[in-house]
Amino acid sequence: MHFSDLGKTDVDQLTEIHLQRARDHLATLMRKLYRRNPAQWRSARRPSAEFMVQHVFGGPRVPEFAELEGRRGVDAVRLAFDDGYRGDRVLALMAGLAAMLDKAYGDKREFFLFDTLDPQKLYNSARNLEIAAWQLRTKKAASGQPLLLSNSLPGEEVNLSFERLFGKLISLQDTLALVVAGRTNRAIRTVVQRMASAVFLPL
Repeated sequence: MHFSDLGKTDVDQLTEIHLQRARDHLATLMRKLYRRNPAQWRSARRPSAEFMVQHVFGGPRVPEFAELEGRRGVDAVRLAFDDGYRGDRVLALMAGLAAMLDKAYGDKREFFLFDTLDPQKLYNSARNLEIAAWQLRTKKAASGQPLLLSNSLPGEEVNLSFERLFGKLISLQDTLALVVAGRTNRAIRTVVQRMASAVFLPL
């Protein structure tokens, strides 16, 4: 136990665990996407895929990237699935999702007694993860090829590890949203969207 832990409730400690687990899952997802799409980091002339993962997740805040044209959060995620985008799509997707989650957690890494989170933002981030996962599976270039390879293609060995990671991320956000809503006595406005026409929710 650290001295700073004396100012934390059980929910504060749970929140920090959820945030760290979410960041770990995102970093794993980014590594897996680069293994499936090595041309993405190579086209940006980066030293390695791991260099990019550490660049996104190694610091207290997701840095700005010039190739993302000043976009963060879901705006960067949209860029990843824009057929006309010529930058690193893995970077756009993962830096966007990481910045979105940071915003859902109030851009904090530690939480104390009087810190409060907005359960609606946590809930909305879970729905945005669902949309991002669907777009990763379905978005194709004009040529008919996937914009990013993830799950196995026809004829390949079955690989659903991307789906499982997104499922874990969504579950973390939904669970914490319910915990925080119960703690603060705040209701969550649920949203039902069809994936084919779903839009990212604001945070």
